[in-house]
Order: sequence, then structure tokens, then C-alpha cells
Amino acid sequence: MAQHRRRRTTALALGVPLVLTAAGGLAYGFLPGSQPEASAATTAATAATAAPAWATATADGFASVDALGQNGTYGGRDGRIVTVKTLADLEKYATAAEPYVIVVAATITMDPVGKEIKVQSNKTIVGSGTSGQIVGGGFFLGAGVHNVIIRNLTIRDAYQGVWNDKEHDFDAIQMDGAHHVWIDHNDLRHMADGLIDVRKDSTYVTVSWNKLSQDNKAFGIGWTENVVTDITIHHNWVRETEQRNPSTDNAAHAHLYNNFLEDVAGTDINSSYGNYSRGATRMVLENSYFQGFKNPVIKDSTASIVQKGNTFVGTSGRNESGGTAFDPKTYYTYTLDKTADVPALLKSGAGPRSSIGTTTAATTKAAATTLTVAKDGSGQYATVQAAVNAVPAGNSSRVVISVKPGTYRELVKVPSNKPHVTIQGTGSSRGDTVIVYNNASGTPKPDGSGTYGTGGSATVAVEADDFQARNLTISNDFDEASHQDIANQAVALRTAADKVFLDGVIVSGDQDTLLVDTAAKDKLGRVYMKNSYVVGNVDFIFGRATAVIDKSVITLKKRWNGTSAGYVTAPSTAANRKGILIANSTVNGDVSSASFYLGRPWHAGGDATLDPQTTVRNTSLSAAIKSTPWTDMSGFSWKDDRFAEYKNTGAGSGTASSDRPQLTDAQATGQEVADWLGDWTPSAS
Repeated sequence: MAQHRRRRTTALALGVPLVLTAAGGLAYGFLPGSQPEASAATTAATAATAAPAWATATADGFASVDALGQNGTYGGRDGRIVTVKTLADLEKYATAAEPYVIVVAATITMDPVGKEIKVQSNKTIVGSGTSGQIVGGGFFLGAGVHNVIIRNLTIRDAYQGVWNDKEHDFDAIQMDGAHHVWIDHNDLRHMADGLIDVRKDSTYVTVSWNKLSQDNKAFGIGWTENVVTDITIHHNWVRETEQRNPSTDNAAHAHLYNNFLEDVAGTDINSSYGNYSRGATRMVLENSYFQGFKNPVIKDSTASIVQKGNTFVGTSGRNESGGTAFDPKTYYTYTLDKTADVPALLKSGAGPRSSIGTTTAATTKAAATTLTVAKDGSGQYATVQAAVNAVPAGNSSRVVISVKPGTYRELVKVPSNKPHVTIQGTGSSRGDTVIVYNNASGTPKPDGSGTYGTGGSATVAVEADDFQARNLTISNDFDEASHQDIANQAVALRTAADKVFLDGVIVSGDQDTLLVDTAAKDKLGRVYMKNSYVVGNVDFIFGRATAVIDKSVITLKKRWNGTSAGYVTAPSTAANRKGILIANSTVNGDVSSASFYLGRPWHAGGDATLDPQTTVRNTSLSAAIKSTPWTDMSGFSWKDDRFAEYKNTGAGSGTASSDRPQLTDAQATGQEVADWLGDWTPSAS
């Protein structure tokens, strides 16, 4: 079986033509100050300050799934942007080892005819408006090539005069053993063999919003005995092609939806079949429109097709389904357009789009510092991750992701190359906007490669410096009672960055709710949380970061079986660093008296060089806190590390003893909030 990790994000507004989604990060126009230039060096230098929105677009469908060491498909977004007008320049950058966004701004003729440029990994090849055309050849992606995006191009006219050509293999795009490839908004036609070939165990491929026409063979998938290929094919207009529309052989998961297959009467090209499920293929075919096709849907006896919501007009011959398939939403999210709308939608929206230019509202939105998210479609994006995906890599100024009220069941990751991001709920309270998921450490990954692990279970993972979150809830609602058979650490929020500001949020879970980490053991990672709530029961504020919980409420929660027993903190601080500081706050909850420890030392991996630290000061402690509030962990004594209190109040507070260290006034002057934050003064932005 193919190797999967779930990914539920997409930078694409599914079911909407590109021209209508420009505001969502897919405009092909250039931002002000970054008009295409003939000089690659000039273009690259300009792009460093104003990257076009399409340079950071990421794939949907199976191409978005994290697997095989690749986290989705984003092409060359981390590299320079170069504009090419000659075959020599196109080949130079497409075959380079480093990442590039390659803007094709002219008609480039292949020499010799049939030439297929051997594209290397981490490339985006995108047409500039409708001027990007490849004539007489195409692209080849060989074994191991990955993370490639081909968009907004016309690839045409390698035809050699023989309709069923057996002598030439001149494809528009051919893959032999590639993975994580996105083919989007292209016009592919009139080649000497097929238009697209996905061969020899190529996998994690998405083909979307393309026009495939005027060819004997449109789209072949397979040429392998291995059942590993995972492919998404949606919103493509296939017309005037005889066969392979597509032919799908031995695909583990083939998801086809909202495609338009059209055989126009009275032309020289007649269809022999439409969608074909061969070998051991498992195919899900949804909301597609077939017009005039002979044998519109066929299958081998060994293959499966599950049909849902398709429309057939003027078709004849075989129309088959049967067997079992799979649920695509296990792997990614998507939205189906109404089948009746598909022909008009694709006639207007498939294929390359014109340059939008610098004065349209779409470009203005792409350049704005605020991106909006709304489940009801009223924002630029339907998911939080889609908005994160649209943030340019290496952005140098604040981008606010404004999230309208609602429950967003998704995983969100802010990667390290996207600093200065704020995720902000727009509701009247923290509880109006909720980001939630339910992975735990022991949850099996969909690809069968093991379990997520503690850090990997996070609903929201922040790896970018200068991140802010405010006025929302981040939750992990993993059901421990139903899953006592697996490890139940379930992180709501993981931070592994410096200067993380959490302002007016709720972070809720059970065990291991808030993981405050650093990018590496030797890296500084500061977190400041104020006016917030943290909810949990076991080690639910933990990690090696220098973290402050200030003017907040820490809510103690009963265990899955109704018992009251837990630990508030589990620091794993490096020596000579500051750990966790709880100041000016309240610790309470509906749990039994004397049932919770304030903390215990986590020597992660048995590392004896660590010097865990928690200080709780000027905080109200309920009767739930034990009179001996610190305890040992995994053979390490809390007394060998740094645990202390200062001027706490409430029924759970106590006087100084060997089991309850208290800071002196002099010591307390060196353990203020400002001492933890150093040269950083958090401010809302």
C-alpha cells in the first residue's frame, strides 16, 4: 500500500476556477514592482521583496499528503523566481539541483522535436499569463523526482502525422517513479503519444483544472505490477480524445471528481472509452459529467469503481461500477461542485489563465497583510491551513490570518520558513473560534508507518518565530476512554520557535496539552502566554522552552475515568536556561483536594545534563494542589533540579519547607517575567 500521512489542507478553493480564486493565493499576475523581466537575475532579485502569490501555492488532493519524506507539494517556493524565454534557460533551471520558481514568458520550441526536459525536484514551472507555451515536446520526471508543480502552460504539437503513433513517445508530461507532483490549469493537446503519463509507481499526484484535447491517448496511469499509485484527478475538461481518459492500472487509490468528458459529434475523433479502472485499481468517481462518450465508465473484473452523483448525457455502451473503494476524506479534504454545473464551470475555468495584472482587487488581496478564513465560504480560505499555505516563505512582515467564528476540525502547521504570522479569531470570545483535532501519540498513521508520537499529535504546530495567536481555542479532543489501548498523550498546541505570543486563547486537552519546545536543544525558544486558559491533567504544560504563563487560568481536569490525579508542569529545561514560569495567575478546577502536583522533572530521553525548572509565583492555588507540590519522574529527583514558589496564595499554598522551596525576596528579583523574556517585549501586532 502507498505510504500516507493525513493532510487536510489546501491552498486551492476547491471547485472554483482559478480566475475566481486569485484572492486566495492563486493569481497569475505580478505584484506591483515585480513585472516579468527577461533577465533572470533581475527577476529573482525583485521577487525577493514581492513574490507573486502563485509562487507559494501548494497542491490539494493526494499531492498534498505528507509521505515519503515530503510534506505536501509546494514546488520551488523556497527558491528564486526566474523568468525564461528560451529553451536553454528553461532547461538550465528545470534541471538544476536547487529549487526554482520558473516563469515561462514566451513560446518555447523544443529542439529536437519530442524533447522532454528532465525536471529535477523542488520546481514550480508556471506560465506567465497565456504566453507560456511549450511546442513540440514536454517534461519528464524520473525516478525519485519529487515536489514539482507544472501550472498555467500550454504544451502542444509534437504530433508526427500518425494517429495511433507507435514509433514516438512524445508526451506533454511523463512521470516514471516520481512523487508529489501537481499538474494544474494547463492546456495539453496534439502530442505524438499521450498527454499525461503517470507510470512506474509514480504517486501522490494531483491533476486539476486542465484541458486535455486533440489526442489519441489522453492520460495513462500505471505500467507497474505494484499497487502503490495514489492520484487525485479533478476539474479537468477532456474532449476529442479517443482513449485513456484516463486509463488507470493498479492504482491503490484513484479519486476522480468533477471532471467533464466530452465527445463532440461529427468530428474526426471518436471516443472508445472514458474512465477505465484496470488491474487492482480502487477508484472513487464522483460528480463527473459525461457527454457523448462511448463506454463512459468501464472496469476489469479485478478492479473496483464506486460511482457517486455522475451524469451521463448521450452516452452509450458500458457504464460499470462495483467492488469496494475508499473514503478520500481519510487523506485530505475537498469540496464537490454540483454535477450539473461542471460543463459550464470547466469551459470557463479550465486551462491557463490570463495575467491578472497589478490593479485588480484579486492582486490587492494577495498582497494584503490580512488573510480571511471562513467555513461558510465568505472568506478567502475555508481552512486555517490554506491561509498559512498562502503566506510567502521568508515573509518579512506581519501576516494576520483572521478566522471567523466556527469549529475548524483540521491540523494546522506553521513551518519555520513563515515567520511573523498571527492567527486571530474574530468572534466576541475565545470560544467562538475553535481549531480542534483528535490525534494522540499512539494514534496509527494512515500509511501504516507507525504512530504519530507525542509532538506529532499536535492539533496546531508552530515552528516559525514571531508567531502570535489570540482570541481563539486550540483543542485536542482525543477520547482517552475509548482508546486505552494506545499511548494517550495528545497535544493541542506545540511550539518550537522563539518569540511566540499567545494572547487571550484557550488551549485545551487532557494529557500533554501544551508542548512548549524549541527548534533544537541548543536553540532559544521563548513563549509568552497572557490572559489565557490552559486545561489538562497530566504534564499538560511541558517542554524545554523558556515559557511564561502570566495573568492566566490553569484549569485542572479529571482523568478519563473520573479520578483526580495529575501534574501541571513537566519541564525539560536545558542547563543554564530558564524553564517554565507561572506568574500572577490562578490554578483551579473541579477536581479532588490535594490531588495535583505543580510539577515534576522531565529528563527527556533520560538526559541527565538537563536541569528542569518551574517557578510558580504570585499565583492563587486551589485546594487541589498537594502540600508537597513537586515529585520525582523516571528516576530523576525533583530536588536535583529547579522547582520553587514565591508568595502564592489560596488553599493550596503553603509555607517553606524542604519539600516546598520558597524563593527569598532577593532570589525573586531575578525570576520576574522580564528575566524570562530577556530582550523581547511582546506586543500585539
